[in-house]
Amino acid sequence: MKFDVNQSLKRGFTLVEIMIVVAIIGLLAAIAIPNMVKARNTAQANACIVNMRAIDNAVQQFAVENNKTDSDPFTRKDIESYIKDNEIPVCPGGNKEYQLAGSIGARPSVTCPNAGNTPPHKIGPKI
Repeated sequence: MKFDVNQSLKRGFTLVEIMIVVAIIGLLAAIAIPNMVKARNTAQANACIVNMRAIDNAVQQFAVENNKTDSDPFTRKDIESYIKDNEIPVCPGGNKEYQLAGSIGARPSVTCPNAGNTPPHKIGPKI
């Protein structure tokens, strides 16, 4: 095997090349991580809103089936049987229990302790 004296054997990466790659990866992570956190928070808020609507629907179904008026009270036990698996869900953004209004005609009939978070965990007006 012959080696040319002028031919240099390059093996591996230089420190500058490694630093550039690390800087690019760091820049991509700095862009991606906040977006993933925002997407997670939005997904939790949307899941919370879906849970609150299911609870509100259970309250309304309980009221219709039991001939209740707007001023009649209700409890968690009253509506559990109208929710899947007979268990009232909790907010996915912190596993906190929802607060029930206590009377059939109250609007909203259910609220989330995380209502002030961004994005808000609130039920919007029905269309």
